Amino acid sequence: MRDLADRERIQRLMAAFGRAARGDVRVYLVGGATAVLLGWRATTIDVDLVLRPEDDALLRAVPALKEELRINVELASPLDFIPVPPGWEDRGIFVAQIGRVGFFHFDLYAQALAKVERGHRQDLADVHEMIARGLVDRRRALGQFARIEPELYRFPAIDAPTFRRAVNEAFGP
Repeated sequence: MRDLADRERIQRLMAAFGRAARGDVRVYLVGGATAVLLGWRATTIDVDLVLRPEDDALLRAVPALKEELRINVELASPLDFIPVPPGWEDRGIFVAQIGRVGFFHFDLYAQALAKVERGHRQDLADVHEMIARGLVDRRRALGQFARIEPELYRFPAIDAPTFRRAVNEAFGP
């Protein structure tokens, strides 16, 4: 059985990625990993991330690292669940450079919108913390939603009117 991922385990995973990478790669941390590293949660169930570009050495290392560190690692990001405006890579927040791996938090606005769309209690609490800590501005989040709304048809699991209501509740006045 794997344990919850705390700051120390996430940092050990990052160090292992830095040792394993054979080329320059960016790792974008998502969800609970962002919450833990930015300090509003002590642990997360899994470390969600996306690699750019994908790196075979890192992908091959993941199964062993999951066992060694006793944590769950998932290749998942807002890109899998909602439209994300181009340039998300440039909107990432730098975390660290370890070896040839640059670590970033995935675009916080995309993360917040994906959390609102999913609508779980923990997700909505995370969005509240992002706003309270000044990491996400309500008006800008509404603007980002307006940018992605025309593309919602590409994600048939999303009910656009329900998502719009949830976004207005989360980020409205």
